[in-house]
Amino acid sequence: MKNLIVLLLAICLISCKKEATYGPLNLKDGQQVELLIDHRLGSDKDILLKLPENEQAGASLAGFEQREPGYTYRIRAVFHYDANPPADGSSYYYEFLNVISKEQYKGTESFDIQLIVSYIPGGPIIRLNKQGTDYYFSDKIQFTLANATVGSQLEEIWKNVQEIRANWQTGQRPKWKAIKATVIHDPQKFGKAYLVQKIEFTP
Repeated sequence: MKNLIVLLLAICLISCKKEATYGPLNLKDGQQVELLIDHRLGSDKDILLKLPENEQAGASLAGFEQREPGYTYRIRAVFHYDANPPADGSSYYYEFLNVISKEQYKGTESFDIQLIVSYIPGGPIIRLNKQGTDYYFSDKIQFTLANATVGSQLEEIWKNVQEIRANWQTGQRPKWKAIKATVIHDPQKFGKAYLVQKIEFTP
């Protein structure tokens, strides 16, 4: 009888371990889910949602390299829990599996992008690069200009980026606390560029 009780307890412990859940949505390690990805890549409203509840997914997505701005995706992903995450990483994340659907955004509503972001470890950085005469928000997204004022502002920001890179050993920081760019999808370069309508600086 004693051995039977021990066996039942062991089975119970194993079962409980298999049913362990993690993260704000209480998902199991290895559980497959459907996620909704917004068309505003890199924006303030670029929020990953879990379907069908349409609630915030509560973790980042890894491995979705073919994502294009301007398109809304439904994808399948698998939830992972890492008991020993990197010092600067989360203990849970989603890994991309496949695209279920891809739909082009047809609207013209503007959205905001923060050009200064902070990372841990590290500090604030400005998300802007320049190749020739063209400005880039990321490797995938070019910034095109709605007017000459925006062009002058981006050039001013770019000069500060160069100063920061030249003086990285001294820990030089951006000259502004925040930079907000209001953009739309550029109809002439859809999926490749954001048309910058205006830029606001916070000193």
